Amino acid sequence: MHIRFPLSAVLLGLVLLPEAAWPQIQPRRSREPTVPPPSITEYQPRSTLVVPEHPVPRARFPVVDLHGHPPTLDNPETIEAVVSAMDELNLQVMVQARGSQGDRLRRQIEAVRESGHEDRFVFFTTLDLRNVGPGSGARIAAQLEADVQAGAVGIGEISKGFGLFSTKADGTRLALDDPELDIVWETAGRLGIPVFIHTGDPAEFFEPHDLRNERWLEMAIFPNRQLNDRSRLPAFDELMAERDRMIEKHPNTTWVVAHMSWYTNDLARLGELFDRFPNVHGELGAVLYDLGRQPRFARAFFEKYSDRILFGKDSFQPQEYPYYWRVFETEDEYFDYYRDYHAFWKLYGMGLSDDVLRAIYYENALRIIPGMPEEGFPASR
Repeated sequence: MHIRFPLSAVLLGLVLLPEAAWPQIQPRRSREPTVPPPSITEYQPRSTLVVPEHPVPRARFPVVDLHGHPPTLDNPETIEAVVSAMDELNLQVMVQARGSQGDRLRRQIEAVRESGHEDRFVFFTTLDLRNVGPGSGARIAAQLEADVQAGAVGIGEISKGFGLFSTKADGTRLALDDPELDIVWETAGRLGIPVFIHTGDPAEFFEPHDLRNERWLEMAIFPNRQLNDRSRLPAFDELMAERDRMIEKHPNTTWVVAHMSWYTNDLARLGELFDRFPNVHGELGAVLYDLGRQPRFARAFFEKYSDRILFGKDSFQPQEYPYYWRVFETEDEYFDYYRDYHAFWKLYGMGLSDDVLRAIYYENALRIIPGMPEEGFPASR
């Protein structure tokens, strides 16, 4: 006798099975190549797809680049060259996030003022997190106060070394939530300045370097990006848990997580972070490759969290900014990303609305960074 089960019951049974028992459905090649296959770097097929193209050399609205890494801005020639590139791209204000404090910070601030371009740059200070021990927090907080008095308007970019490589005076790893630094984050909150922090790197860097890792090529080109040695480095989730505990202890401090917390491959997780901590914002540097491969879901995310996302580019390469404008402002399909070792896939435009573009390009930055120049931006709506 044959017993027939409804398809819905069969599917329900599969859902209830433990994951290890699920049918392992993997894409398979029906046949093997009859000629020697090329290497991963040799295979560069030319697309024959013909679709409308809308390059965007200049952003639709003025932009604040929160994650600016221009050269050191301590001489007129460098300042003029950077401003010229900014003008072409419609970058109205750049945050100098290249770490500096004390005299080096003051020299840049003074040079920009003397150049007549003080409405185009603001400066973040950095923190000396070397050999932290008893009393270090108070010393770092005092330097922070002095740098803000000199003109700094935020902290950052705090590098990924914090949590990964920075050690305390006793030689142990300096955890992100180390209580010695609580006074520093409390001082930032009291001063009303944001803390811009880069924690970890893409989660794939913490995974085995095998042919199932979609960042295999990048890890092969740059071996120092392999962060998968658990005998000496914490796991990705361990780092993020430390950072979240640090944020949780300081709800009155404004935090900006660089690179969208490296959660752009899992935007639901980033949404959970935003929902849990209303004082946390995300910065867009160096994650365009993830957003451009999920344009519809990413657009919905940006619409929901438009007041929590800030534009940032990271590496100052003027020719790369238009890729961001094109992903954000158009609905173009299947176009190249600017670094093939970051992404071997193509990008698609998100087609963001003007309201969302204004929010991420400049409004959010003007809201959370004190003393931002307002000249050159549209009047408040």
